[in-house]
Amino acid sequence: MERFTGRNVLVTGGGSGIGRATVHRILAEGGRVVAVDVNEDGLKGTLERAASDGTAGRLTTAALDVSDEAAVRTGVAGAVAGLGGLDVLVNAAGILRSSHTHETGLDFWNRLIAVNLTGTFLMTREALPALLAGGRGVVVNFSSTSATFAHPYMAAYAATKGGIQSFTHAIAAEYAGRGLRAVCVAPGSIDSGMTNDPGLPADADLGLLAKLSPALGRGFAGPETVAGVIAMLASEDGAFVTGTEIRIDGGTHM
Repeated sequence: MERFTGRNVLVTGGGSGIGRATVHRILAEGGRVVAVDVNEDGLKGTLERAASDGTAGRLTTAALDVSDEAAVRTGVAGAVAGLGGLDVLVNAAGILRSSHTHETGLDFWNRLIAVNLTGTFLMTREALPALLAGGRGVVVNFSSTSATFAHPYMAAYAATKGGIQSFTHAIAAEYAGRGLRAVCVAPGSIDSGMTNDPGLPADADLGLLAKLSPALGRGFAGPETVAGVIAMLASEDGAFVTGTEIRIDGGTHM
């Protein structure tokens, strides 16, 4: 399949996990991609994989902190200029932290909000003019199963993902008449890198986490599982999907 031939895509969090898998999936389907991440070493790995796949000629990487308003403004403008337009924005950048809620400090809370929620807002705001110019732009945001199902010790993280979900519904309605689609993926039970060490409290009751195991009995899925769904949603195969979220969790929350 080459569903992204002639399409320009900007992916945040492209240096690891689901973001990196999405970059490679879109490149494999013919797209031109700018991948950004705060982790420059991670971006080098993404570029090396693209070189191995023979797709590096359609990939540009750049360091970017999505929580920095000035950096986002400059970074998005540079990406749009380099690509010659923008068709798809994938907001995969995010951080996962855990704590007892009664022990959660304001700095901890604000950092999660800044990266996950504010970062998604800033990237979307700056990309919207270019996305609207083409008449069929797509924004794919990252919620989480934690937004609608109880994930202990992750109240701050869950709050950011719930906010992203609501934000996505709002912009989907606001810009539908101008051809924009906005959708969320809500991954759960995915081996995305950051799930390997969510920073659980030392005295966490692991029994509370047992329900987070996928019902399919295959263990956590790889990030490419989510990347395939993103590719569908961002392509013309997802042309009638907007203002909603797709849960990808192997039946964890049936």
